[in-house]
Amino acid sequence: MSTRQVAGVVEAVGHTVAARGMCCVYGDTGLGKTVAVEQALHLLPGRVPVWRAVAGVAPGLPQLRASLCEAFGLQSGALPHRGGPASQALMRALAEPGVLFLDDAQRLTPPLLDYLRQLWDAPGCAAALVLCGAGSERALARAPALRSRVLTWHQIGRLEASGVRQTLSLFHPVWAQADPNDLARVDEQMARGNFRTWAKITSHVYAARERDPARCVDRELIEQACARLGPYT
Repeated sequence: MSTRQVAGVVEAVGHTVAARGMCCVYGDTGLGKTVAVEQALHLLPGRVPVWRAVAGVAPGLPQLRASLCEAFGLQSGALPHRGGPASQALMRALAEPGVLFLDDAQRLTPPLLDYLRQLWDAPGCAAALVLCGAGSERALARAPALRSRVLTWHQIGRLEASGVRQTLSLFHPVWAQADPNDLARVDEQMARGNFRTWAKITSHVYAARERDPARCVDRELIEQACARLGPYT
């Protein structure tokens, strides 16, 4: 992630947590949303509890409750499958100031998003909520009651061509001596500002250097790394 993009997410998440509100971080697949949010959470004051959950594929309400209970350390016996007791336990947990980071929020249906709204509308709720995922903003559009409660919306964009070299240098030292022209060409033809694609290229370049430490990160090596991304990139 570029420092500019991370800084934007850090500001958005920090403000939301301080206000005990809700935040939605969205953008296309592979742009580094989760990485940026995790960095923002890492930079919060150490006394702020952070709970993490991931929405499963096509989850139902019991699955969502189970994920939330596990995130809060409430996973015990049949609790997540008992709607009333599980919800009461979650409401008690949310009375503590902190932040719940729920990734892949685009998988949640309107009824599940409304369940989150009910938890956060409960008297005494003191926690912030950060929702993240490609298409999460569209999912929230189908749940207007929760959408209206979102304090901060933050969109992650593609890496700007002018910032690719700096971003890659910060991401991994293997790029320190690479020719900026080679990086610009690969970004234009292959990566197209997608952080996940650059992470894959980095992995293959690093592996090649591990096999031959004397080898330079030149155009030939980068092209070989890109060839490993497959025919659908």
